[in-house]
Amino acid sequence: MFPIIPANSATAASGNDEGIFGYGFTSSPVSMSNLVSNAGVVATDVTGVGTARNSLAACEYGGDKGIFGYGTNTPTGTTRSMTNLVSNTGVVATDTTGVGSTRSANAACSYGEDKGIFGFGNTSPGNQVAITNLVSNAGVVATDQAATTGTARSDLAACEYGDDKGIYSFGYVGADLWSSVSISNLVSNTGVVASDQAATTGTARNMLSACSYGGDKGIFGFGDNTAITNLVSNTGVVSSDQAALTGTAKGYGASCEYGGDKGIFGYGYLYPGNTAITNLVSNTGVVASDQAATTGTARRVPTACSFN
Repeated sequence: MFPIIPANSATAASGNDEGIFGYGFTSSPVSMSNLVSNAGVVATDVTGVGTARNSLAACEYGGDKGIFGYGTNTPTGTTRSMTNLVSNTGVVATDTTGVGSTRSANAACSYGEDKGIFGFGNTSPGNQVAITNLVSNAGVVATDQAATTGTARSDLAACEYGDDKGIYSFGYVGADLWSSVSISNLVSNTGVVASDQAATTGTARNMLSACSYGGDKGIFGFGDNTAITNLVSNTGVVSSDQAALTGTAKGYGASCEYGGDKGIFGYGYLYPGNTAITNLVSNTGVVASDQAATTGTARRVPTACSFN
């Protein structure tokens, strides 16, 4: 007799098998994407996928699809209110505009097993907000919600944990990049953002990224040109710093899940320029040594999500 899989189990979900890195900044904003196979292999550039921009966010929705949202056009600093849906085959759709307040340097994660949430960011440099926008399981972005229980900040990161919940952590709150915090905010399986928790076990920083791994856990990594990682338990507890010594210190990268239970960090800024380095994350949260993703254009402040 075949086992019965509950409808709300992680095994029943079909997503997280493949990933996609999108957009970013080379010497100007770009409109390109790179697919990630279920073995963690980054594919060549696909160009012309929506308006060129950087400093945006992305998450999975609908169990097997993704969404890119918001961003800015550096160096003009024009923030955007637009999204691009990603099909379950990794095809990026044209722009959908007018989806909540314009902003950039925000973060996003999935919740409730098939929905997503965009949160925080800035409307202009130094003007951080605590706005959130929920994403339905059909990829529709809702109007602004003031996440008044969370401190306004930007250049933070977010990921899913515990199968159906999410967490925002880190970022900066001031007019300069040195005002970093180690605050975290949990997201319930109904998309409610909780009050601040001081993640005192993690070094305050910004310009980092996060993804889920192991089916029900998460990992925050890199940022402020460090190689630090912090694991997130399946109850949303952020662990103390782990030095990802096998990964080169960098910031302004992106990350996503792949292979159902593994993750990948990729791209970013490594002085004196952009990088296409990737680091795979095992299903136990171990970060592997650098891989030169030579098939993808080196860039900083892209974003990433899983699909399929």
